Amino acid sequence: MSIKDKMTALLSYFKTSRETIQEQEIAQSYVPEESPPSSETTHVRSFTLELPDEHLIYRLHDMRRREAGYLPSPRLTLDEDGVLPAELVQRESGRVTGFLTSICSARWKEINSWAQGKAGEEEEAEPVPLDALPRFFLSADKLYAWVIVLPPVGKGAELSRDLLYQAINREGITFGLDTQATDKISHDDKKYFNLFLIAKGKPAFDGKNGNIVEHFPRVVERILETDEYNQVDYTALNLLHNVKEGEEICRLILPTEGEPGRTVLDQEIPAKGGKEVPLPKGRNTEISEDGISLVASISGHVEFSGRSFQVQPVLDIAENVDFSTGDINFLGDVNIKGDVLSGFTVRAMGNVHVDGVLEAGSTVEAGGDLVVVKGILGDGTTVIRSQRSIFSKYIENSTIYVRENLQTDCIINGSIYCGGEVLVRSGRGTIMGGKIWAAKKISAKTLGAPSECRNSVILGGKPCENFERELLRKEMKGLEMELEKLECQPNSQVKSSLVQKVQARLSVAEMKLRHLESEPEDGKADPFDMDGGRLECGIAYAGTEISCGNEVVRLRQETRSCVANVINGEIMMM
Repeated sequence: MSIKDKMTALLSYFKTSRETIQEQEIAQSYVPEESPPSSETTHVRSFTLELPDEHLIYRLHDMRRREAGYLPSPRLTLDEDGVLPAELVQRESGRVTGFLTSICSARWKEINSWAQGKAGEEEEAEPVPLDALPRFFLSADKLYAWVIVLPPVGKGAELSRDLLYQAINREGITFGLDTQATDKISHDDKKYFNLFLIAKGKPAFDGKNGNIVEHFPRVVERILETDEYNQVDYTALNLLHNVKEGEEICRLILPTEGEPGRTVLDQEIPAKGGKEVPLPKGRNTEISEDGISLVASISGHVEFSGRSFQVQPVLDIAENVDFSTGDINFLGDVNIKGDVLSGFTVRAMGNVHVDGVLEAGSTVEAGGDLVVVKGILGDGTTVIRSQRSIFSKYIENSTIYVRENLQTDCIINGSIYCGGEVLVRSGRGTIMGGKIWAAKKISAKTLGAPSECRNSVILGGKPCENFERELLRKEMKGLEMELEKLECQPNSQVKSSLVQKVQARLSVAEMKLRHLESEPEDGKADPFDMDGGRLECGIAYAGTEISCGNEVVRLRQETRSCVANVINGEIMMM
């Protein structure tokens, strides 16, 4: 057969579609590899590329199989051993598909162009060989390199170790090369149309950010739990965390430097260093000389103020607050081992802890939490205020102002203004007489008494603001009466001085009241602003009055499992 006839036949082969080749039984012997029906099927499919049947890689494979007589089916797997990160393989699958399409198209055009060039020659000539062609695929971050070898055409050179290493050097793959795996490729039966991982770079590791090891809690839990006898140990609340001068409050863990990496092309991958974290330095604390510790500059109580640790001074009173101590006015925390006797006042910017009783006529104001282990025994004039929460064994005949929550075993004839929840579930769990106003919830075992004593329960609204209005109005009324008495006295320098002082106090009270009244009182507010109040009690006796704004519900008979919710300004009994 002449060279012209050979070229014509070869061109006819190139122009034949894959379907025609199958009809001629050229590709009938090619059976795609199938994964066995096992638990590993999903793993293999997720890492093995599935190309369409018309892809050029199958045409090139068929042509090589016809020349060699036998050729294993292509297995295009990025992670043969299953050691690479799954997210990497999934991310690179789309890119490697485009890469295979590109190199196969280029090879096919090269073969086609050579065949067309030889078709017009009349005399026989030695065909130009096409050697085996290694092509390299690099991951997007250039940390991994794969090689796929396209087989030779005609009398082209088969893949050899030298040919492969020459291609690797031209590609510039010099770092992390797996020489042992690379050496095996040239002798592998599946060296053509298979992806081989030949190089792994070194990923960069960013440094760790600085951190702080804290020896004291930032948030103090203020919830007391009952024992098997439904009793609460109010001594176990432990709101004070004492620290000595020079004692470490927290320690800084310094950030670490990043470790740079290298790509398979021996290019450096920069790494970020960890970020520094400042020590949360607050009042009465200082940073150690080495700069990694925060220590207390005074002895006291440690608390976290939201941004920093600070040490509050603690005043310890070994006995009662009485004539031996006088009234207490302290900028930190106060820890009283005894009672607060009648007629004495304790004011503190921080927490107040009383191991004994608050007697009738005493006054306590706490800027933090108030804990009274044995209870509050008032006489109607006792006023207790806390800007956080109050925990007391019992409350009797006292006015209580608490910004957050109130927890006690029993309330008798109390006037309670609570901005959070009133919880009376431990011990007797009884609320008997008086007025209880809570913005969020009131929960008790028993509300009222069989004698049908009057109980007033108010749900929702802003009880603390209302209490402050009442105090200001009483103060203003007293100042006005005092001013009237002074006006009746004969004129003198003393009278003028007293009048000026009273008028100044009256002006301050009026200004505070105007500021509070700039917000509507709960009784005049939009009823939809009253949502959220809830009452829960095991037994509610007759005589109980439940109100919200202008809405009032009076219980005429004993009610068990009483639940009331405020919805759209209305009280819904359940």
